[in-house]
Amino acid sequence: MRIARSLLDQIVAQARAEAPNECCGIVGGRDGHAAVLKQARNARASALAYEIDGRDLVKIYDELDEAGLQVAIIYHSHTRSDPVPSQTDMNLASPFLPDAVYLIVGVKDPERDDVRAWHIRDGQVSEATLEVEEG
Repeated sequence: MRIARSLLDQIVAQARAEAPNECCGIVGGRDGHAAVLKQARNARASALAYEIDGRDLVKIYDELDEAGLQVAIIYHSHTRSDPVPSQTDMNLASPFLPDAVYLIVGVKDPERDDVRAWHIRDGQVSEATLEVEEG
């Protein structure tokens, strides 16, 4: 998945701003390129879990559909652990979005941003390649 540095910086900034709670959102795109950031509210308002607010999710899906984009990245933050999918993350992964990349931002260390991307399919997790484009 390719993503612009500016989009990734916005995701990291959201993660830092919403800490100690986890943040979440979706990036729309197509053909392996992430293009449009859609921040969402964490309906759980929790430091240990996330759930994209249902109203936000419907709005985001509608906006992406109108723009001819797909869900490219589903992202959230981990405020107390490394950016590796938890069992809860694996359970929340949508079987209807098998090609989506799950991006996790680790913000437990205030001096270092730790961003990793994953594929989660049928309960199996594998690290995804994230190409950050400068400019």
